[in-house]
Amino acid sequence: MSALAALCRLRPVMLALAAGSLLALATCASAGAAERPAAAGERAAAVPARAADAERVLKDDVALAPGKGGVIRVKETIVYQFAGHSGFRRTFPTRTHESVTQDRVYELGALRATSPDGGPTRVSTSTGDTDTTVKVTGSGKLTGRHTVVLEYDLRGAIDQLGSAEELRWPAAGGWRVPVDEAGATVDATAMIRSVNCFAGPLKSTIGCTQYYTNHAHTQGVYSQREMLPGEYLTVVAGLPPGTTGGHAIYERRHTVATAFSVNAVTGGVLLGLLVLLGGGVAALYLLRGRDARVVGKHASVGDQPPVVGAEFEPPNGVRPGQIGTLIDEQADVIDVTATIVDLAVRGYLLIEEEDRARTGRLDWTLRRLDRPVVDLLPYERILLDALMTGRDGAPRDAVKLSELGGTFATKLAQVRAAMYDDVVKQGWFARRPDTVRSRWTVSGIALTVLGIAATVALALTTEWALAGLALIIAGAALAYGGQYMPAKTARGSTVLAHTIGFRAFLERGAIPDAEHTASQQRIALFSRFLPYAVVFDVVGKWAETVKDAGERAEGADNLYWYEGPAEWDLSNFAESMRTFTLATSGSISQSRGL
Repeated sequence: MSALAALCRLRPVMLALAAGSLLALATCASAGAAERPAAAGERAAAVPARAADAERVLKDDVALAPGKGGVIRVKETIVYQFAGHSGFRRTFPTRTHESVTQDRVYELGALRATSPDGGPTRVSTSTGDTDTTVKVTGSGKLTGRHTVVLEYDLRGAIDQLGSAEELRWPAAGGWRVPVDEAGATVDATAMIRSVNCFAGPLKSTIGCTQYYTNHAHTQGVYSQREMLPGEYLTVVAGLPPGTTGGHAIYERRHTVATAFSVNAVTGGVLLGLLVLLGGGVAALYLLRGRDARVVGKHASVGDQPPVVGAEFEPPNGVRPGQIGTLIDEQADVIDVTATIVDLAVRGYLLIEEEDRARTGRLDWTLRRLDRPVVDLLPYERILLDALMTGRDGAPRDAVKLSELGGTFATKLAQVRAAMYDDVVKQGWFARRPDTVRSRWTVSGIALTVLGIAATVALALTTEWALAGLALIIAGAALAYGGQYMPAKTARGSTVLAHTIGFRAFLERGAIPDAEHTASQQRIALFSRFLPYAVVFDVVGKWAETVKDAGERAEGADNLYWYEGPAEWDLSNFAESMRTFTLATSGSISQSRGL
């Protein structure tokens, strides 16, 4: 402790002994003022010395007068040292994030500036996420010190705490330059219960240099020396209940959480839209996507008899590829494979299985037989021509199955398109199933994209983003449901009902009265129905009907349309046909690699 400070502590004694006490008291006041900042902290001592003409705030003096409704009239007197700029900027914290969904807001209004000595007076503001920057500019560049009086109305700085009111506001600071001295006063119309102040960054808990109330306790006085750029002097004053009637201003914070908030309104809207849109999708299916009803004896339409019991025969004149397209409403690769087998069974092709032991690979040769094609359906003719046409466009009499890989995919699309045309021509569908699926699926995707765009727009601007989710869900349901929208006509439903009975017969894998049926007859019946077994994926079961035919009759171990290698017999046929269908489906659907 300095000798001067020790002298101050003996002030009462010296007052009694020395006639020059007035000079001693003045000296002590100066010493005490010098000691207090050091006792409060050494932050001010750390501020580097500035040149006399460096741009800074020499003094920032703020007077706050709280009034009715919580409106605070603020008059801020700024003494600013200019160094070639036309004005200055001051930042006010006008929004704080109280929670994920709520912000506290401070409103600045009626901003105006005056200057008694030619300083800047033109006021403009810009608002950021959590602050408002006030810019005061003049008509030209300024140097030296000028005084500017900034006045504004403040709302939201007074809040109710229990039965009392509290005024809390960063009254001074927020500058981009250092501040030599900052002060504030709160002039209340009632007795101030308590005062406090903080200096430093926002939410700082470090006390300011000085704060107290006047003798009447109606004015709070606050001061702080040496503030760094960006620091504030935050003043606090406790007021009696009902002094102003002011309240904090809160706004719902617009975030992803609030955009998708669930409450009675948004939940009700979402549920209502889901019911409406979901009901619309269901109604579309019932009106447009459901097969025509076929019941009992009223099933007969056109050339198809009603279904009674288990059917031993396929529907009259219906080919395997047609049945495959009818069942699942898609012209699958397996339907094309079954058609190849059917062409062989009907005498248009011969399938030759190569000897794997001799060639070292599993392969088949499809050989065209000399038979008129007048009985072929359009899609069958397209398929046969595609198989027996080389890459150069020249016809050929035979082709290895392995040679189709990578070259047949484009032709396969033509065959499938012709199969869709055929089921429409047969009167089983009013429109091509693939076209119907595409139309509804595209509509569903479009609705989904619209829902995504609506959800994003609503999430950015409102709290009704859940309404957009309803569109997304409805669009996805429509896109998915579009796969089931192709509807069979009454004729198509009748053929399907007959087909189901025939499929059950093939799945049992037993020929009626098999004991009394000759092996050759069993083989002929087996061959006739085999393409349908390929469609229904029951080749293994159906092959059981001729497994022992080669043992019961000489020469019955071969098929007129399928030739196996040496030592091959019908007991191997199930495995051969299973492998053949897999290889064929893979070869005709394989695209050529780059």
